[in-house]
Amino acid sequence: MTKEQMKKEILRLKKEKGAVILVHNYQIGEIQDLADFLGDSLGLSREASRISEKLIVFCGVTFMAETAKILSPDKKVLLPRKDAECPMAEMVNVEDLKKLKAKHPDAVVVTYVNSTAEVKAESDVCCTSANAVKIVQNIDAEEIIFTPDRNLASYVQRFTKKKIIPWEGFCYVHNQFTREEVIRAKEAHPRALLMVHPECQPEVIDLADKVLSTSGMVRVARESSDSEFLVGTEGGMLYRLKKENPGKNFYSAGTAKFCRGMKATRLEDLYKALLEEQYEIILPEDIINKARMALERMLTYV
Repeated sequence: MTKEQMKKEILRLKKEKGAVILVHNYQIGEIQDLADFLGDSLGLSREASRISEKLIVFCGVTFMAETAKILSPDKKVLLPRKDAECPMAEMVNVEDLKKLKAKHPDAVVVTYVNSTAEVKAESDVCCTSANAVKIVQNIDAEEIIFTPDRNLASYVQRFTKKKIIPWEGFCYVHNQFTREEVIRAKEAHPRALLMVHPECQPEVIDLADKVLSTSGMVRVARESSDSEFLVGTEGGMLYRLKKENPGKNFYSAGTAKFCRGMKATRLEDLYKALLEEQYEIILPEDIINKARMALERMLTYV
């Protein structure tokens, strides 16, 4: 089967089964092109909670498909690649989180959506890179345990006097951007607007013109009068930005960085997921119920 034939089969199966395809901005271009909804973790979480279709195929990583299942427990959620993992999500576990909570009994636990369902269930509220600052600012507490991303925690700390206790996790992709290479990129493209993701290291964020979630990058690229952009996030984002803004130029803010989990999904995987309805996300009911409370609190801050 050729790629074009496979694309047609994917669309046929999607229609036949009444499925919806949710795709994260970091997926490969061929997958992005087949999305019913393309976006960041917050936007896709919202879509998962309100769509009427009973079959969701989530082209992303495990925690994203879990989030869709938590918000829509009556729907079947499929992850085309069962090995599409987020290493940062695995950097925090429930046992150690409980120990940290015991040390700080007055702290509220804010957990980045890039986390396992079990950790969400142990949290008070979830957040995304798009609304983390707003959530922390509005929580009625002076101490915040922030998991699992230390760089996002550091970024949020810039906007509040509350004490943030960061978990020592990080995104290995964004953590690869260095101050030195970003400076070189700025020198190579002196007129470009530098947009970086808040998962980047603080010294990289210090150089940015804009610190944005991927949805924020899409918006700024569309609305800005600038014609050149340096982009400090996973390389898959460049595909969408270039496709939607053909009159503008986009460059990686240094060597392009790629996520193994995000890049795992191929056309064949999406096709098999629809054909055989593999791999379904199954979660214990108690985990779903506890985690849903943290996610629903998150969705009130959008």
